[in-house]
Parts: sequence; C-alpha cells; structure tokens
Amino acid sequence: MKKKWRKPIIKHGKMTKYNYLVQHPKNLKLGKNFDIGEFTYINSNYGVEIQDMVQIGSHCSIYSHSTIDNKKGPVILKKNSRIGTHSTIMPNVTIGENSIVAAYSFVNKNIPKNQTWGGIPAKLIKNWMNFIFNIWWGVLKVLEFFKQD
Repeated sequence: MKKKWRKPIIKHGKMTKYNYLVQHPKNLKLGKNFDIGEFTYINSNYGVEIQDMVQIGSHCSIYSHSTIDNKKGPVILKKNSRIGTHSTIMPNVTIGENSIVAAYSFVNKNIPKNQTWGGIPAKLIKNWMNFIFNIWWGVLKVLEFFKQD
C-alpha cells in the first residue's frame, strides 16, 4: 500500500524531518507533492512559493533576501519545475512551469516555462518547445517523403 504524501512540519530556523531548513516559514507557500532535498536552505522572508510537483535537489539555497547585496523579493518555483543539486536561486526570480535548472547553477533572472538553464550565471541550454516543434516538423517531412509515389 502506498503511503499518502503529507507536508512536513516547518519551524523557523529548525531542520525539518527531511533535513532542510526554512527561515520565515510564515511567508512560505507550498503546493502538493513537492520534494526538497536534504541540506537545502530557504529564506522566505519576502516570500517563496513552491508549487505542485516541484523538485529541489540537495544543498540548494533559495533566497528571497540576499544580505550580501541587500536584494529583496519573492521567489516562485512554478509547477513541475526542477532545481538541480547545489544550485542557488536569488530574490525576485520565477522559475517557469516544467523548467529545469542544472546542478551547481546560480539563477539571478527569471526562467520561462519549458526551458533548461544552467551555469554561473544561469543561461539557456534548451528550449523544450522548440525542440518538440523541430521533432514534429521532422516527422511531418518524413511522412511527406513516404507519401510521394
């Protein structure tokens, strides 16, 4: 029998039972069936939203407030987005639906939906919608070829 998924209990500055830490959990909005890896740090002082089916790797840092440069603002991880291990997300950043952040990346700008970004700072690696369009275009061309007598 499959166990029912439950949101963990989150207390300010305390490790959860899954070994990640959240500061200012009152400003953390959580969806369903998310997964946050061990030793991840979330500063939600100015708001962090983690939507349904989001996966965050271990050892990530998510900042709604950066004390180094004093930037402040919400962070939004949209549905089904994935954040690779050891990545850092800075304030005022939205990661689009179905997007992927490669491991060890530094994200300081918004990532549109259906894209893969990575690096320091993170840059576009793959636009999945263009990739899928190109595959379908190729399939149509092959079908056209075989349709000819």
